[in-house]
Amino acid sequence: MLWTTLLAFAAAADALPSVNKWWKRQGSTTMLRFGCAQVVIDRLDPLVQPGQAPSSHMHQIVGGNGFNTTMTTSDVSNTASCTTCAFSDDFSNYWTANVYFKARNGSYKRVKQLGAAKQFSDDYSTKIDGGVLVYYVSAQPGKITAFKPGFRMFVGDPTRRTADPNLKRQNCFRCYSGPNFGGDTAAPCQGTNDFTGFPPSPCAGGIRSNILFPTCWDGVNLDSPDHKQHIAYPSSGPATFLNLGGNCPSTHPVRIPQLMYEVVWDTTPFNNKADWPADGSQPFYLSYGDNTGYGQHGDYVFGWKGDALQIGMDASGCMGAKCKTMKNQAIDQGKSCQVSVKVKEDHDAWLTSLPGMDSMPMQM
Repeated sequence: MLWTTLLAFAAAADALPSVNKWWKRQGSTTMLRFGCAQVVIDRLDPLVQPGQAPSSHMHQIVGGNGFNTTMTTSDVSNTASCTTCAFSDDFSNYWTANVYFKARNGSYKRVKQLGAAKQFSDDYSTKIDGGVLVYYVSAQPGKITAFKPGFRMFVGDPTRRTADPNLKRQNCFRCYSGPNFGGDTAAPCQGTNDFTGFPPSPCAGGIRSNILFPTCWDGVNLDSPDHKQHIAYPSSGPATFLNLGGNCPSTHPVRIPQLMYEVVWDTTPFNNKADWPADGSQPFYLSYGDNTGYGQHGDYVFGWKGDALQIGMDASGCMGAKCKTMKNQAIDQGKSCQVSVKVKEDHDAWLTSLPGMDSMPMQM
């Protein structure tokens, strides 16, 4: 089946009971798709730069309130008391770099995030006031092993400024061509409006980031020095969303959930080409000074309670933010979960430089 069709059905399932019934008949495929509101925006990175405050660039973080400058515990679910995510047993942390608009006069403004595309009707898509949509998919043949306490990983390369052909369908930006995000239901990183870097022209409905993590694990190490060596993409089959048919390499034989981040950036206030650089080049920057988008990356620290995620991966026919006996929470409860800002910087003012990229007044 075409995955454009699959995602179109998935998008409508919350609103249409008949579609929900269709999805459940698909058998072993499970796709947990749920929103997580922001828990904090801060210049911290406990995975890549543990103990460093401030870290080198700004991040937007969602998930459990155990997020801190240093996260050394093997089970972060024990350090968190609440989560911003739809599943109340998910105390994981998910984070990405922020996006900034650079005006023709050289000043920067943070681009705010939106919820999910309008065809998703649940509160954790439409009422999170930004944040991240998270996907966990068990659509590969064979057993899917949920992550273990202490598991961490990182995908992408913030230093990259040219396209990485190995990540063509794992790291992309979608240019929404119209209102309500253009109604584009193509599989992530496989649509006609998908780019491996920032789109070169204004996007009428905003820009969506997709970051797809590897689906194979060495079965031994919960982390590695670069936070990548213990994981791998399939060695055969399509290296795309859902990775159906992709075989894991012998060095990383254990199949793990397909984890994907989806972030919608509201670039529409900055679509006036008169405000763009005089040479017409695109004006958006990731928070570490990357105006290509090729350095897009994502960080993940696993923090589900007990076997809650394994229950979801073992289930069949689950779609969206509800699955079998997995616990949910109300959106207001999720949005009330917050972490105090450690590095005091103005997140919404016009700035003369990106935070961390130049000397900038800051309070600790």
